[in-house]
Amino acid sequence: MKLELRGITKSFGPLVANDHIDLVIEPGEIHALLGENGAGKSTLMNVLFGLYDADSGEILLDDEPRTFSGPRDALGAGIGMVHQHFMLVPVFTVAENVMLGHESTKPGGVGMLDLDAARQRVRELADRFGFELDPDAVVEDLPVGVQQRVEIVKALARDAQVLILDEPTAVLTPQETDELIGIMRQLKEAGTSIVFITHKLREVRAVADRITVIRRGAVVGSASPEASETDLASMMVGRAVSLSLGKAPAVPGETTVQVRGLTVLDANGSAVVDDVSFELARGEILTLAGVQGNGQTELCEALLGLERPAAGSILLEGNELVGLSPKQVLDAGVGFVPEDRSVDGLVGDFSVAENLVLDLVHTKEFSRAGALDLAAIRKNADHRIQEYDIRTQSATQAAGRLSGGNQQKVVLARELSRPLKLFIASQPTRGVDVGSIEFLHRRIVAERDGGTPVLIVSTELDEVVELADRIAVMYRGRLVGIVPSDTPRDVLGLMMAGVPHDEATAQAAEHPTEAGHE
Repeated sequence: MKLELRGITKSFGPLVANDHIDLVIEPGEIHALLGENGAGKSTLMNVLFGLYDADSGEILLDDEPRTFSGPRDALGAGIGMVHQHFMLVPVFTVAENVMLGHESTKPGGVGMLDLDAARQRVRELADRFGFELDPDAVVEDLPVGVQQRVEIVKALARDAQVLILDEPTAVLTPQETDELIGIMRQLKEAGTSIVFITHKLREVRAVADRITVIRRGAVVGSASPEASETDLASMMVGRAVSLSLGKAPAVPGETTVQVRGLTVLDANGSAVVDDVSFELARGEILTLAGVQGNGQTELCEALLGLERPAAGSILLEGNELVGLSPKQVLDAGVGFVPEDRSVDGLVGDFSVAENLVLDLVHTKEFSRAGALDLAAIRKNADHRIQEYDIRTQSATQAAGRLSGGNQQKVVLARELSRPLKLFIASQPTRGVDVGSIEFLHRRIVAERDGGTPVLIVSTELDEVVELADRIAVMYRGRLVGIVPSDTPRDVLGLMMAGVPHDEATAQAAEHPTEAGHE
């Protein structure tokens, strides 16, 4: 089935998310829609799937105009979508999830659901594509990669001829990503068209037949998979960027951070951080790798004093941090960039100048006799805006009106504007454009080179490898191991799935993957 979008425009108030977008998806091709977070990719696909009404433009299937009033219409027309955040009921089985929304009943069964038919449909599709999927497995018990296959089977069970995959690798290990790429190729060979939405250059080049690049809501060009990552990144950003950090080797000094046996329990008493221990020296970057949801957030909260550990110790230059409040931890010399800047890092309605001193207003530098020193705050803002290349109309502009990259620069500038004994950054470039990533990475390395111990938590393996002097891998609340920065990607991927380092090295040698050797 040929899919065509003509002149699709969608606005949210003054924000034009899609600006007269034209796009053609040919039958049986993998078409990558490449762009930064916030470029308008997902909005466009939500219009296609009937979740949003376009302000103007039309959708054509096999050259016939179609109108979708909701996802049911899109599904009925042969368009399926696997969302970045899965639309599954965790306590239902695979078969129950697959039949959800188009339930069938047993003949003469007085309204009883025909689960046997659903099971059979799952088995047929699983066998056809080699999914190894148990129809009676409960979804919440399945690994994330298998849950994604359930989403794909749901779409195929409804005879989807065009399958939209929205940032499908965001929650996958490299090995699971390779498996998904294999599945995409199988679907293509079976005649299914795939729209692959992503911001990851490596994956686009590995699997796409054609690439369309979107920037700021508009199509800015197309490219072939043979294009270099640098060329694709430049199209995404609109200027030349460097994807290689080229940092000098670390020169570690004294070990000043010692975490011992740290354990954090959730509300049910289960260990979400389980007996974690590591050390960190002055002048080195330790990156924490792992799929989101394996205890990284809780670990950072414990380090900052937001979460009280059930056991363990956090020593900073010999001083115990466990038991201190977040303010006391910050005052002890810890700088912290949270994983969600809009919730925990900024006050959106406050000005850029105010956000640059959020945790410093009590200091003598910015207050006198209990009153804020507005002149000092403004002078500081002018300096930081220039130093960190924060693109803002003025220091008085509300921080919430800045782009994601510039918001992150504000948070980073604030945290690095004072002498630190430990710098922690969680997902430091999430939702940030490629150009800003380049800048933020260089500032982090500069902090390391100034002698500060740095802990980076990231789910982006490219970022982990680029920044690391050493890599710690976390799985289900435990550290699987701490390895050198040059550890192969396929080994890291297996460790992210819980495989110990030695075993992962042996498995990787026997079964090299695209993610590890591309």
